Amino acid sequence: MTQGVIWAIFAGLMLGLYALPEKFTKDFKYENTWSLFFLLTMFVVPLIASVALIDGFGEVFGAIPVDVLLNMSIASFLWGAGVMMWGKAINHIGLSLGFSLFIGTIILIGSLLPFLVDGLPPANALLFILLGLLVVLLGIVANGKAGLIREQDELKNAEHTKSSDGKGSMATGIFIAVFGGLLATGFSYANAVGRPFLHEASQAQGNADWITAVVVMFPIFISGGIAMTAYFAWQLSQKRAWKYFKSSHLSKNVSLILIMAVFHYAASALFAYAAFRLGEAGNTVGYAIFNTASVITAILSGIITKEWARASNKARRMLYTGLFCMVVGVVLIAYGNSLI
Repeated sequence: MTQGVIWAIFAGLMLGLYALPEKFTKDFKYENTWSLFFLLTMFVVPLIASVALIDGFGEVFGAIPVDVLLNMSIASFLWGAGVMMWGKAINHIGLSLGFSLFIGTIILIGSLLPFLVDGLPPANALLFILLGLLVVLLGIVANGKAGLIREQDELKNAEHTKSSDGKGSMATGIFIAVFGGLLATGFSYANAVGRPFLHEASQAQGNADWITAVVVMFPIFISGGIAMTAYFAWQLSQKRAWKYFKSSHLSKNVSLILIMAVFHYAASALFAYAAFRLGEAGNTVGYAIFNTASVITAILSGIITKEWARASNKARRMLYTGLFCMVVGVVLIAYGNSLI
């Protein structure tokens, strides 16, 4: 149990920190950084990890029915588009808001999806889950409000005169983070559809239970990567950004982006292992610990890197209120799920 908790916290830390190296790349436009990141995290890292960890790699994926693979691919494509928007939101509004709004939306919608498939849970469990969802929603609203207050604070600063650009960027970033979170719930659907078949195929090849998560992530990441590849290839050409890959800082940038890719993928894999170690509590207590740790880490990273340096105390209080609501809400949802 203790090991599972530690691994869940560590997975959350990795997810919360994955986008931090992006702040230190040089001479790259947004399109250069994130196109390379998605290439690595959606194709290169999953392929290496899957081939290395999955016994009977070919046999496992050869056993999945075509209709199941198709449903997984469509849902994963939407998830890929959502994660792409997540990166865009972070670029607009920073780590703190980008993470809290995106993850909060996933928690809110992702917790409702099982009801559509399995029906409503017992009344006592449903009460805690709905209460938790309401508190998470309050947290999302508070975080959005914190971002708008921060924007107003920055516009009052004499050093920032581009008022029209600032406001549009913040409002756009909040919308992108929330809408991206909605699309990203495709991951949960793809996992629900494909996991039973892939788990059986993985077990038949003698793999450990936790390896099933690595197996499931492979088609999800590959399918999700298709959406990103098409988008960024178009953006790199549209904005004539291919030339920036010739930067003298290329090797340093690639190293930083590779760290992002490994952290992003490893966070999901480590959470899967944590859930396995936690047993029946893996998808409830483990889920709460993982998401809470990731949001707290991202918000602290944003504060340390001075995203909120020019924000008023009111904006910070609103941010902390939103974070508190999200933590309490996730705990309530986890407890409700434990009663099912």
